[in-house]
Amino acid sequence: MRLTQTCDYALRTLMYSATFSHRLVTIQEVADQYQISKNHVMKVVYELGKHGYLESVRGRGGGFRLARPMEDINVGDVVRTMEPFELVECFGEGRCVIAPACDLRSVLNEAMLAFLHVLDRYTIADLVANRTNELALLLGIQNPTD
Repeated sequence: MRLTQTCDYALRTLMYSATFSHRLVTIQEVADQYQISKNHVMKVVYELGKHGYLESVRGRGGGFRLARPMEDINVGDVVRTMEPFELVECFGEGRCVIAPACDLRSVLNEAMLAFLHVLDRYTIADLVANRTNELALLLGIQNPTD
């Protein structure tokens, strides 16, 4: 199983926002720090905002921040929100000629649920707990409280 780039960027954006929860973060800042496309970050921030994970502040000095405490943002929920989870064609709209006699869909669905069950045990706070300074240093930020 492989998460989409969008989901990966969403989780990293939330982790970044949690690391710097004392201030607003900008799209450009996230793009620069992770060395990813500003357009991708913009789309991710929009989606995360639409689903209530981030809130945006417009205007001069604007940016975005977590819309709720990092302890309340469940990793499994974020992944469910950002991933299409169509592991094989029969998960979506596609039709398969052997579907009536095939157990592949149920086996893959069981595996996916097990995967999500593990993610459900964690929050964004768990991903950054006791690592804020270390994450900031890895991102090239000398003083994370600035």
